[in-house]
Amino acid sequence: MTTLSTSTPSVSSAATAIPHHKSLDLSPYHNFQRDIPAGLVVFLVALPLCLGIALASGAPLLGGVIAGIVGGIIVTTFSRSALSVSGPAAGLTVIVATAIQHLGSYPNFLVAVILAGVLQLVFSYMRAGILGDYVPSSVIRGMLAAIGIVIILKQIPHALGRDTDFEGDFGFFEPTGTANTFSEIIRSVVSANPEAIIITAVSIAILLLWELPSLKRHRFFKLVPAPLIVVVLGIVLNETFRAMLTDFYLRAEDGHLVQLPLIGNTTAFINGLSFPNFTALANPQIYSTALTLAIVASLETLLSLEAIDKLDPYKRISDTNKELQAQGIGNIVSGLLGGLPMTSVIVRSSANVYAGGRTRMSAIVHGVLLLIAVVFLAPVLNRVPLSSLAAILIVIGYKLTRLELFRQMFRAGREQFLPFVVTVLAVVFTDLLMGIGIGLSVGMFYVIRANHQLAVTLVNIDNYYLLRFTKDMTFINKSELKAKLCRIPNDTTLLIDGSKSRFIDSDIYDTIAEFAESAAFRNIDIEYKSFEAKEMQVQAAH
Repeated sequence: MTTLSTSTPSVSSAATAIPHHKSLDLSPYHNFQRDIPAGLVVFLVALPLCLGIALASGAPLLGGVIAGIVGGIIVTTFSRSALSVSGPAAGLTVIVATAIQHLGSYPNFLVAVILAGVLQLVFSYMRAGILGDYVPSSVIRGMLAAIGIVIILKQIPHALGRDTDFEGDFGFFEPTGTANTFSEIIRSVVSANPEAIIITAVSIAILLLWELPSLKRHRFFKLVPAPLIVVVLGIVLNETFRAMLTDFYLRAEDGHLVQLPLIGNTTAFINGLSFPNFTALANPQIYSTALTLAIVASLETLLSLEAIDKLDPYKRISDTNKELQAQGIGNIVSGLLGGLPMTSVIVRSSANVYAGGRTRMSAIVHGVLLLIAVVFLAPVLNRVPLSSLAAILIVIGYKLTRLELFRQMFRAGREQFLPFVVTVLAVVFTDLLMGIGIGLSVGMFYVIRANHQLAVTLVNIDNYYLLRFTKDMTFINKSELKAKLCRIPNDTTLLIDGSKSRFIDSDIYDTIAEFAESAAFRNIDIEYKSFEAKEMQVQAAH
């Protein structure tokens, strides 16, 4: 028997980045110092995305912001996910735009949003959240890497001053069908705007310098988020250009600045809300639209949640059914207040992770800031250059798709690398859901060819637990394994027995490794029996 204490990072190399303090308090009210700056960063990322998605959907701009506010405050309140951030999703823009047109008006469409929320509540009670556990980790990692690449590619035109495309577009082909991601990049290079290039270059330099260990030792650089400095400096630079040079500055009328609706007070905000027209319930198309929204939004949420759990440095496991319930409540409230449908969104959530967010409070802070911004701060925020925000997103995209990730997946073997790279290419050249579907098909091919379904047993005597793989283990058993691991209480000893397993795939390795990392905070000691070779494969997978 090989004994490994969870006080060492042997199970996963990722654990070395996590401080192993069993007494670390991860409750929302003890992490304001990290969550407030992270919420500010997420707010800066989410604001233009909310507006851009509303614009692309043919909906009122305020509807996108309302969805962001509800996603940040209401959904987060009911969710059990520590780092997921919800809001209007780019993956729903085509569905929303088509539905508004077919249903005749935006108030009619809001009824479909409410019904979609009701259906998501039904999905949660049907325990449909389990579907997220059946997506192989190679596909999830491919999705994350692809999202990073797409973010970079889509932000290059904004970084160069070509702001003709809306911020929330993440599909390869433009809605008009006459252009695509690469053609827009070529056009942006030809028509590059020197003012935007200067602001982008300075912004990226600040974002990268802020990460230097020599600067991180100073309290100022720990407390003040670099994106805030980037946004403020972007405003200062552009206003300086305006004051000193006649034609050398970025103009709002050319679409180079944030364009938040001017409201000014709470009364005007309330008067600007759209409300559902419930007489549209007589239209049969309302129900088919609601079903489509509910299914697509739920799938995107589950995929995003699985991805964010992998990015979480503390490897917490989110309750997917509780998340579907929270999304359902959020969509009901959003529809009632005139907001767009929402999902858990990987761009906002990954920004939350990389900004240092620890608990749900960071997402709530972002929602509160969106509310304050739309009511009181529009004149200031409308001076923010989109090139500053592009720099922030480009750095986030880079963190999601580091070259080392591709090397790790290549070393993990063909069964992991091919679904990973196919997912990356499919997402980049189509869209998120279609890319995931293609990657999942390739992943399933390898799983069906190599794996067999078998089971896990868990028994205990007092505080000593035995988790045994009775035969071979595949990602199909991941949900059962997670359920067994969640039953293990704090202050116990766990023996994981792999002696009867001839084959364990990477998703099971990942699940065990993530549990071992979180066990360090719960005073759970883990021992392994006949697991030496498998332990080496766990490390190789990371």
